[in-house]
Amino acid sequence: MIQLPCPWCGPRNVSEFRYTGEGGSRPDPETTTPHEWRRYLYMHRNPLGWTKENWYHGSGCRRFFSLERHTDTHEIRMPDPHVEEASTSENAGESSMSQEAVEPR
Repeated sequence: MIQLPCPWCGPRNVSEFRYTGEGGSRPDPETTTPHEWRRYLYMHRNPLGWTKENWYHGSGCRRFFSLERHTDTHEIRMPDPHVEEASTSENAGESSMSQEAVEPR
């Protein structure tokens, strides 16, 4: 049995949750191209190893949360809250250019 660690309810059976996709942000439907939208919907990395996933706790607190899961061993760990999320293009297997942090004036 796989147990997922809900941040609000504690460890629960995976049957209480719904997988809502790879981690990352959703593109804006108003500004994205059809190619980008198809890529977001259908192109997934499916790597062997650690991957960031989004889950919904439908039978509990009814909240969304992210976690990291090893796709071979199903080991679960909570992501570091201080690390910025990967972009959608990285989740779809594309590389993206790094952005430099801008210092406030």
